[in-house]
Amino acid sequence: MGKNKGWIYGLLTLGGGFLGGVVAMQLAPAVASAAHGVHTIKAEQFVLTDKSGMQRAALEVSKSGLADLVMYDEAGHDRTELRVAKDGVSTLGFYDESGARRVLIGAAPGGRDGVTVYGGNGKLLAGLTVGDNNEASLTLYDSNTGLARAGLGVDVTGRPALALFDKEGHDRAELHVGAKGKPGLALADENGKSIAGLPATEAQARQ
Repeated sequence: MGKNKGWIYGLLTLGGGFLGGVVAMQLAPAVASAAHGVHTIKAEQFVLTDKSGMQRAALEVSKSGLADLVMYDEAGHDRTELRVAKDGVSTLGFYDESGARRVLIGAAPGGRDGVTVYGGNGKLLAGLTVGDNNEASLTLYDSNTGLARAGLGVDVTGRPALALFDKEGHDRAELHVGAKGKPGLALADENGKSIAGLPATEAQARQ
């Protein structure tokens, strides 16, 4: 696929460092009553309930050093989580009534920051990420297989590219603009071998 193949694959790859899951926490009522009238409250866990006693939010620091704020709906379903790990990785997640994640917003020190959106079946549908070097990418995924089908990216030098993938995840077509403003189109077979391109390469011109 030419010089652009290497950088666009790296640009469109999403990291797996986003945190998700469902966390439920309990706190003895004695903690809340003992804290009455105190300006500073210290505890490992806090639980917020509604007037009926239903748990609606919980805050804790786990043994692994994860600070976690969870908020629930009226039925007790975990719908939102804000998490910060001890290494600084932070995520904000939104979940449906079954506990499946639907949207994740994450930031990782030294990694890629981004937003990912999931379908009702739990599969990744779209991801927008930006790296520490300011490379940005938008990737769309197949709702059935979870494989990337289209990606739009801009690398650190400002070169934009659009990549289209087949149902097996193979890069089949790329449209890009080089650093000097020269546009190009590359087409490949399922093995990644170039079959056509604009402007034509010397090898294609000799055929």
